[in-house]
Amino acid sequence: MALKVAIVGLPNVGKSTLFNALTRTAAAQAANYPFCTIEPNTGDVAVPEPRLQKLAEIAGSKEIIPARITFVDVAGLVRGASKGEGLGNQFLANIRDCDAVAFVARCFVDDDITHVENRIDPVSDLEIIETELMLADLESLEKRVVNVEKKAKGGDKEAQQTLRLINLALEQLRAGKPARMAEVSKEDEKAWHMLQLLTSLPALYVANVEEASADKGNELSARVAERAARDNANSVVISAQIESEIAVLDDEEQKEFLEGLGLEEPGLNRLIREAYKLLGLQTYFTVGPKEARAWTIPVGATAPQAAGVIHTDFEKGFIRAETVAYEDYVALQGEARAREAGKLRAEGKAYVVKDGDVMHFLFN
Repeated sequence: MALKVAIVGLPNVGKSTLFNALTRTAAAQAANYPFCTIEPNTGDVAVPEPRLQKLAEIAGSKEIIPARITFVDVAGLVRGASKGEGLGNQFLANIRDCDAVAFVARCFVDDDITHVENRIDPVSDLEIIETELMLADLESLEKRVVNVEKKAKGGDKEAQQTLRLINLALEQLRAGKPARMAEVSKEDEKAWHMLQLLTSLPALYVANVEEASADKGNELSARVAERAARDNANSVVISAQIESEIAVLDDEEQKEFLEGLGLEEPGLNRLIREAYKLLGLQTYFTVGPKEARAWTIPVGATAPQAAGVIHTDFEKGFIRAETVAYEDYVALQGEARAREAGKLRAEGKAYVVKDGDVMHFLFN
């Protein structure tokens, strides 16, 4: 499944530095993985997955194909973006096309880098961006509600559902709350998504700190974490400057650089993992001599739904899945011994796929 995360923030908060680090990392992966920059402000990045390398070694796979995630660098938003200030409306539309939003907040002090609001206050930065998105949502809903009301009064059941959800969203927004804080039933989820609200998208707050605070954060990033908890959002601490410096290093040089800073892995890995967690996603694998491949599916997906990610025909004609847990595959050094040990199972349509499952599908 194709995943898109918008990177948004005020000008000069480190948003583009972070995006450039992501795309340079992807370029460095080109020796092993395909990489493309779809547009100048869009980067397609491999999801870090050490388990995939291990599976490929065991199976002797000729090619490794990781799952992908696309990051969209939305031009710096400013106060008044919802009314077209700066390049507001154009880039608000870019956000609408994404699955989640990463809000970058400046949590470092540097007199050489000016702040558009002439102060360093990451929570206030987040509030400005969130307010602009809420105002854009309000305007969108208020334009649509009159037409939907007419249809609803005429007995259109779909319009009645849509009107109920529009009113729910308006209630949240007028109370100064993002739409994602509304309680939406499972039956309404599809219709809710169809409203295409900017503030209904899952949110990740990225606290961009100076190099010295990359491991544990600082007082400013702690305030961002508190705000995230209040706003029903996730948060992660990262130093965009460090990420841009290590993006062009090879694996061994990266490891040495990070160890010197007391870090176990690049912050970008944490960022991507948090994005997965935010979207309720997990990974399963297909492994063979030709390729080892990671596939992205929602947590709770059934075996036929997982098969459908490969090809819709696999889901339609699903017969059964043969699956073995990653730990068993590695411990027994492959599928053949896993089968002999009774660890490879045949699962039917009701099977709920687990993170790390290694799977083969039989279909009609």
